[in-house]
Amino acid sequence: MKKGLFACLILLFSIADTTAQRNGLWWFDTGLKAQYGVTSMLNMAIVDSDGYDYDISTGYSFGGKIGINNGNNGISIDVMWAKAKQSFEAPSESNIDVDWSALDLYLLYRNNANLGYFELGPKMSMINKVEVTDVASGVTSSDLSDDYQSAYSAVIGFGAYFLGNDGRFSGILGMRFEYGFSDMINKTSKDKNPPLGDPDIYADGYEKSIPIFAGLVFELNWGIGYVGKATCGARSKFVMF
Repeated sequence: MKKGLFACLILLFSIADTTAQRNGLWWFDTGLKAQYGVTSMLNMAIVDSDGYDYDISTGYSFGGKIGINNGNNGISIDVMWAKAKQSFEAPSESNIDVDWSALDLYLLYRNNANLGYFELGPKMSMINKVEVTDVASGVTSSDLSDDYQSAYSAVIGFGAYFLGNDGRFSGILGMRFEYGFSDMINKTSKDKNPPLGDPDIYADGYEKSIPIFAGLVFELNWGIGYVGKATCGARSKFVMF
């Protein structure tokens, strides 16, 4: 009997790592991630103002992920350290740069199929530093993060595998789009007229500032293992890839 169970487990171990995704087994992976693209702090009062214009600004983030998967479907938990910027052309014909850094937490549904992936879910940005710089004078404010709060965004992404896709190791290149739906500014700080400190911006009423990102995302993923059950009656086992 023991020899029969052992043979069943050997058979399971030898084939499940290449069929875990196809046959619907639970499998787990981890990875390193980096992304780069266009960032923005969208405020409709600034968009509608006559004195300020938006410039294209960029930012980046890097971190890691844990994936919990069943077949081709799963949940990805991403933890990313991010730096972002929004540059404005001011009435003085100088630029004003708003720079912020944040710890970004993602909880995303992911579907992996046909050598590609699709992801969708929310993101929380815990803002930890904000600075405003007058580019012409070179004067930078002190840290203004107390005027800001955690912001929430909706995320959608897609891409393709360019290295492997059998669950053990993979490289992925894709696109990710994020649009905020909550205000980055603390309610108690609205009287400071953030993010630029100009009361004329809000002559027609206060408008919230929301984060936006659109850019490339790169992943290197490693399979951790899977949970499977041999058809011979053995209990479920966690098996390292």
